[in-house]
Amino acid sequence: MIRWLLVLCLALSGVAHPVVAHESRPAYLDIRELGSGNYDVIWKRPMRGDYVIGFSVVWPEGCTTSSEAEHQVPGASLTRMLIDCGEAGLIGRELSIARLPETSAEVLVRLAFGDGTTETHILRPASATMTVQGPRGALAVAIEYAVLGFEHILAGIDHLLFVLGLTLIVGGGWQLVKTISAFTIAHSITLALSTLGLVRLTPAPVEAVIALSIVFLARELIMLKQGQPGLSTRAPWLVAFIFGLLHGFGFAGALREIGLPSGDIPLALLTFNLGVEAGQLTFVAVILGLIWLVRGIGPLSLPRWAGLLPAYAIGTIAAFWTVERILTA
Repeated sequence: MIRWLLVLCLALSGVAHPVVAHESRPAYLDIRELGSGNYDVIWKRPMRGDYVIGFSVVWPEGCTTSSEAEHQVPGASLTRMLIDCGEAGLIGRELSIARLPETSAEVLVRLAFGDGTTETHILRPASATMTVQGPRGALAVAIEYAVLGFEHILAGIDHLLFVLGLTLIVGGGWQLVKTISAFTIAHSITLALSTLGLVRLTPAPVEAVIALSIVFLARELIMLKQGQPGLSTRAPWLVAFIFGLLHGFGFAGALREIGLPSGDIPLALLTFNLGVEAGQLTFVAVILGLIWLVRGIGPLSLPRWAGLLPAYAIGTIAAFWTVERILTA
């Protein structure tokens, strides 16, 4: 019984910021090199109601802005500007985001160079400054996108809750290996198809249905605890595959924002997916490790209803996401 109480604590840890994964939208700084130290910049800042989050870009000394124009789109303010950094350009120089250390937000920075290569960074409150590295080789691109994939899945609370639900229903052993493998194969398929532009779905409904998939797993977990195993218990790999196709579109949304380097699309796509998988397996390993540790403590006397608490906690959070995402779509 105690393992259920432990898992409840893990699930509830996301309540304080239940929409971190996709609804707490990061700011986005897109910089495209035009040549001769000139850059076309799109600066997207999220809005809370009518309030634009007051981030600003601190450019290297000597850089000047011109042709600045701002307009609003749903949920964000877009500013377009031209930056002139002279002969020095941006490569090898630092830029930072003012006021970012005072928040819990993130800023995705993407630079596209004249030779078609790209560079991507995620700036956070603890690391609000970056150095522009410039065009890099294939190995650097592979490492960059693997890290981005790893960070994306570990920040995606909704995806992790889905994996948590699968793990609690299946338990350990070979059945869990098959289930997680099915989820991996499925989201890899739709991640590739969507990122390459072969299949496109509107992001808002996808995010709502992803949340609904977690509600479904919570219900399946309740049925299992009540002695009425459902489809997820009888064929967990099938459920994982079907919903994995949907979750792949969610991963693709993040990858489309980051962008793919024109000369290394297959490599970046592969390593991003490997990074996602590494993060997912790390999460599963931590959950199984915690369960193993708790079992070693010995049995505790808990009321019968305690076993249902994790399922209700997961389902409540996911139901909140579902309603919120439908209303904000």
